[in-house]
Amino acid sequence: MLLFCYQVQEFGLTEIRDLKPNGRNIAVTEEKKREYVQLACQMKMTSSIRSQIKSFLEGFYEIIPKKFISIFNEQELELLISGMPTIDIDDLKQNTEYHKYTENSLQTQWFWRAMKSFEQEDRARFLQFVTGTSRVPLQGFASLEGMNGPQKFQIHRDDRSTERLPCAHTWYGLP
Repeated sequence: MLLFCYQVQEFGLTEIRDLKPNGRNIAVTEEKKREYVQLACQMKMTSSIRSQIKSFLEGFYEIIPKKFISIFNEQELELLISGMPTIDIDDLKQNTEYHKYTENSLQTQWFWRAMKSFEQEDRARFLQFVTGTSRVPLQGFASLEGMNGPQKFQIHRDDRSTERLPCAHTWYGLP
């Protein structure tokens, strides 16, 4: 049975920590599943590394005071720190796989025409949407990393509905 707690091992000792008060005695039910996932993610991504985050931010704010960067969202801050990437559409096109489309399909031709018409800033926004970052891999799009290693950019036809909006799977991890 899954409970609102987790085990942590530190220096050879195992300790049970609650995700919420008295969590070790509260079962995760179907109704409470969303809350459990939220608390578990919060713990893994922030609470468990709070002291490291605090130290990083103290050092970061020594270099760039918080009042100067608080006006930016995370994508804008990434562009500010890393600079505007140069996104080579021909390189992206050469490293693309098509599923239920071909390179010569009318829709993919429209797509590439639109991409070439974009300014670098809009290309960076597109890259952010589809990969989760506006950075181009150092070795170009041939080095694009997916969940299981090197992965080409992919364009899929979705035959389920013509009412659907474009979507992206932003699980890429770029080095």
